[in-house]
Amino acid sequence: MTDEGIASAPADVAHRQVLRTVGTPNSMLHEFDFLDRRYEGRRLFSELLGTFFLVLVAVGGCMVNARFGGSAIPYGALVVAPALMVAAIILFMGAVSGAHLNPAVSIAFALRGDFPWRRVPAYVVAQLLGAVLATLLLRAILGQQGAAGLTLPGHGISTLTAMVWEIVLTMGLVSTILGVSSGAQQLGPIAAIGVGSYIALAGLWGSPVSGASMNPARSLAPALVLGNWTSWWAYLLGPAAGALVAVGFAFVLRGAGGGRSGRNAAQGTLGTAWRPGPIGNNPTAHVPEPPPDVRR
Repeated sequence: MTDEGIASAPADVAHRQVLRTVGTPNSMLHEFDFLDRRYEGRRLFSELLGTFFLVLVAVGGCMVNARFGGSAIPYGALVVAPALMVAAIILFMGAVSGAHLNPAVSIAFALRGDFPWRRVPAYVVAQLLGAVLATLLLRAILGQQGAAGLTLPGHGISTLTAMVWEIVLTMGLVSTILGVSSGAQQLGPIAAIGVGSYIALAGLWGSPVSGASMNPARSLAPALVLGNWTSWWAYLLGPAAGALVAVGFAFVLRGAGGGRSGRNAAQGTLGTAWRPGPIGNNPTAHVPEPPPDVRR
């Protein structure tokens, strides 16, 4: 801890004791810690790493099949693997950044009022960078396998049809994410099951039409790395439009966003429900919890 941190620790402890004495709920003590830039690097790294793992699986499965021929990875596994990876990422680091992993999700959370707009650009850049790094690693290990790894319209499907398909699929995905992040339906870590299940089901029936990307970072990063921009705009506009429709549905179903549960899900709880570092370095660790206030 720095000298400044040591000097401020007693004042911080006294401040919290006073707040507790006058009856301020503990849940409000760290209400605005998400605005604390000390944790911004961790959040952005979380988005980069999470999107890296997602794209490693989503793009890697197709490239492995192309490299080794035939169906080295069965079709069902190809579309379910990314869903399982998303569920795992939500569970192991969703509390750090909210585990958006998708520019469309970040924008949807911001439109709902659950996520600060000023943080959206950095989140999107981190997601795109993670996706690019994953594709670069796959190409370095497996070599470029033609168009393998790209999300493209299915055989006989126009780019416009693929875009509409992506709108519908993304609408369902974002609706699921906003739903399990809001109010009485806020499921915490169990939300990973709902989100992962939707991605798996959407992939199983929707992948033959458009590739079931639902994520601009997953589609645009391979297009950039592999130098193939076929139908790229469908995978940018489709998820964006689907997210907008889902936000509208969320308003109809639950009203305006911005509630505590939605903010916690969208922003993570780093610095709110827990602080990084050893417990001994937390100046508030020794402050006893106040007795329950029956008035609340």
